[in-house]
Amino acid sequence: MTIMPATHCLTLPGPMLRRGFWLYVWRVEDAHGNEWLYVGRTGDNSSPHASAPYTRMGQHLGTSKNQNALRARLKDQGIEAEECRAFHLVAHGPLHAEIEHADGADRATLMAAHIPLRDEVGAYERDLEVALRQAGYRLLNRVNCKWAGDPGRWAEIKQAFAVHFPKLAEAT
Repeated sequence: MTIMPATHCLTLPGPMLRRGFWLYVWRVEDAHGNEWLYVGRTGDNSSPHASAPYTRMGQHLGTSKNQNALRARLKDQGIEAEECRAFHLVAHGPLHAEIEHADGADRATLMAAHIPLRDEVGAYERDLEVALRQAGYRLLNRVNCKWAGDPGRWAEIKQAFAVHFPKLAEAT
């Protein structure tokens, strides 16, 4: 296979470097012009950390099996990431700042502060995936959780994403 050099440009807003609890949607245009969405969040399940969307961006498209969920879901559809026309990342947040990692704080204390925030944002991640699917978008992933969020906050989040996904505003 011959690879032809090309010049590409990526613009990244500075705030996307801020660590914290974010929601995001990847919009992927495959080689045939089809649109695929992937919904995610920052805020680890297994550690008291909440990364920036920029960090997750690289991980999603990387080759580490434990971090590249977007690449893996594309592969499940027979789509090679390098063959896609474009990747668009819409990130909203931070909904909460990353918890303070004070010197000497033990892991249990950090997790106790982290888990309620993680669970709340996880509920919005699920709600966003479900709402996008119900609005008629094609999603690469399903988000399963039993956590609960605040209905008023969810309405604000849904409105923010509807700017980029108009069918979301029309859905109930």
